[in-house]
Amino acid sequence: MANPGGQSAIAAELTVFRSPTCGCCSLWIDHMKEAGFTVRDEVTEDMTAIKQEYGLPQNLASCHTTIANGYVIEGHIPAADVQRLLTEKPDIAGIAVPGMPIGSPGMESGNYVEPYTVFSFTDTGETAAFAEHS
Repeated sequence: MANPGGQSAIAAELTVFRSPTCGCCSLWIDHMKEAGFTVRDEVTEDMTAIKQEYGLPQNLASCHTTIANGYVIEGHIPAADVQRLLTEKPDIAGIAVPGMPIGSPGMESGNYVEPYTVFSFTDTGETAAFAEHS
């Protein structure tokens, strides 16, 4: 089990694909850097092609797509959930937060947090709850 409050032994580099006009994506990148991740920022005009290339189910799409250690990490996922994914190494294709929930990392708005679910997904499109946030 990872130590969510302490330093992580994970030295993963995140490759983040984002649109040049997306401000919330930059805020999420800042969140991940603050959590100790190294981030490679890849700006692209064709996010649809990136999502298709990495097999992201359309119903799980958000604004940015990240690749780390072979996993797809879609949207405004908290750093602790990414650390858990990379520590536990489950047999899934990735995790995703569909849309852009208010209060998720990069989408902060005061103290309000819209309840949201981080979903895991497989190569065949099966989904399950990975984490709940509110």
